[in-house]
Amino acid sequence: MKQTRKEKILIVDDSELNRAILADMLGEEYDIVEAENGLEAVAALQKMGPELSLVLLDIVMPEMDGFGVLDTMNQNRWIDDIPVIMISAESGSSHIERAYELGVTDFVARPFDALIVHRRVVNTILLYAKQKKLVGMVADQIYEKERQGNLMIDILSHIVEFRNGESGLHVLHVRTLTELLLRMLSQKTDRYRLTPEEISIITTASALHDIGKIAIDEHILNKPGRLTEEEFAMMKTHTTVGADMLENLPIHQNDPLVNVAYQICRWHHERYDGRGYPDGLKEDSIPISAQVVALADVYDALTSQRVYKPPFSHEEAVQMILDGKCGVFNPLLLECLRENAEAIRAGLAANSQAQRDQREMRNVAREIHRHEELAASERTLQLLEHERMKYSFFAAMTQEIQFEYTASPAMVTISAWGAEKLGLGETVMDPLHSSAVLALADQEWIQGLSNALHSTCPDQPVITYDCQLNLNGEKRWFRIVARATWSADEPARYTGAIGKAVDIHDSRMKLHALEQMASHDTLTGLLNHAYAKKRILERIESRPTASFALAIFDLDHFKSANDTYGHSFGDRVLSHVAEALRQCIRDGDIAARVGGDEFLIFLEHKGDVEPVVARIFESLCGTYEDFKISVSMGIAPTATAGRDYDTLFHAADQALYTVKRGGRGQYRFYDESMKQMLSVISPIDSGEADTAPADQKGDGQT
Repeated sequence: MKQTRKEKILIVDDSELNRAILADMLGEEYDIVEAENGLEAVAALQKMGPELSLVLLDIVMPEMDGFGVLDTMNQNRWIDDIPVIMISAESGSSHIERAYELGVTDFVARPFDALIVHRRVVNTILLYAKQKKLVGMVADQIYEKERQGNLMIDILSHIVEFRNGESGLHVLHVRTLTELLLRMLSQKTDRYRLTPEEISIITTASALHDIGKIAIDEHILNKPGRLTEEEFAMMKTHTTVGADMLENLPIHQNDPLVNVAYQICRWHHERYDGRGYPDGLKEDSIPISAQVVALADVYDALTSQRVYKPPFSHEEAVQMILDGKCGVFNPLLLECLRENAEAIRAGLAANSQAQRDQREMRNVAREIHRHEELAASERTLQLLEHERMKYSFFAAMTQEIQFEYTASPAMVTISAWGAEKLGLGETVMDPLHSSAVLALADQEWIQGLSNALHSTCPDQPVITYDCQLNLNGEKRWFRIVARATWSADEPARYTGAIGKAVDIHDSRMKLHALEQMASHDTLTGLLNHAYAKKRILERIESRPTASFALAIFDLDHFKSANDTYGHSFGDRVLSHVAEALRQCIRDGDIAARVGGDEFLIFLEHKGDVEPVVARIFESLCGTYEDFKISVSMGIAPTATAGRDYDTLFHAADQALYTVKRGGRGQYRFYDESMKQMLSVISPIDSGEADTAPADQKGDGQT
């Protein structure tokens, strides 16, 4: 059997005894949350507001009194959604009057009768539950009305598109682009004073722009070639036919949607220079609704497949429109297109039914907002709770110090992981003066952050701020990236901030670790071949007159180490050799593991390089846990092999091969005699036999 979720009540009182009495009285029927002062109450409201069904509030409390809580609830409009019953011994008429003015649902004076309090709690919760249910039903009806209306418009417009042989996406694309352009235009200028409601109406009506084509012969609509003058004259009549259809509707003549649709149908082929049709309107005598749809229609026609042309790319279409190859448009609209070309491409690519549903929900919210007696709907509360749940989950997963600060009341809420990292509670009241925060950061750092946030403005709200924090007795640098929040008032009012703090040291360590993984061999810790090659090329390019040598060596009979002692032992041998290599080269030399048991050394030299090579060679030979280590090495100086890396590497490899054919355990320098060696090796010789003729054996010298 499904368990019914209990309603949640917040009891706010500085007296533990009073809270206990109320909790005992209501605890069997409701989930109880307690706060011992007003600041704790505000923190609880901010954290779990949508979950609360009722607040039982005292007046006289430390930190913040009951009236302060009510002020905050009014500022944040929480009072619209969460009923408050004030329970207090302060029962003077002035207190009661002020409480009701601030929005309390009921006032109970102490001492109280338990049965009366219980009954008032039950009645208040039931009343608000019924109101939420009513609002949910209204929201569902508005949403369904919006959805059905859009559905019918889509069906009608797609019928027209079907006859026209065009993709059914044309209507959707025009609607999407119309909305994008209108929003961009409203942000760019107040010349047209576009309200959100007007943008919504124009966007919806744009789907009807071509309904007049229902009266055009299909042979003309779908003709693959150029239209004759007579055919084009017939085609142009779709503007007036569509307008006449709307003008002759027997009902809804005064509906804003019908009026806007009429404008769009009749005038979406007018041109800004007056050379369009059917009426030759010019500039802003053309309604802005028709101007925007005209641009959206042209863009989609260019980027879509038609019977008479292939599609153009987004970039080609935008450039053709800006170059005036497709008519003359409002300069402000062209600026919107040029400045937001990539945003338009992304918006069209991402548009989906889900996004249309979101727009419809925004329309529902606006409709509900018109009725001041209605609070937020149950649907809205569920969405808010879902978003809060997602935020909490992702904050925990990202392991970042995320925070939200409110200026009134002064309070910071920190993600659970961040609070544990900093050694703070998840909610800190009055953080600018909190002893816990002051122990974490010096006053000057805290004040500096506050000043940086206050110095922002609504248009540029983001700051980056570096400061030191005392973390577990160690001072560490943190980078704070925050966005100040501002009210919608005129003038705007600073209300707080959201952001995150990143341990710069940890970030650098992680970045260093990633760089190490990309550039170093995981077993030996030496550079990998690809990164070593990059470093060598940079060195050669930066020092064009310097002398270099590249050496390649591998371990003799290394296979026997794996076969006899196992691969784990072989790995330890390789690590031992890598460490020996690190110890015997200079700081400026480059060492890398090429692969398997093969290694690379790149060094700069002045004069004779052989003494340096001989010293390195001797240092690499020895033993590891009774396993004898010897190496074979080939060296290619730039003086004889050139400065091209691939040629240099190949030359060193040829010298190494010479050593291996000559008996191993030696080193040889590349010379011209080795150039053709690999091309004349017989299949038998390629077996690296130790029985090579004596005159081919190296002697450890050049």
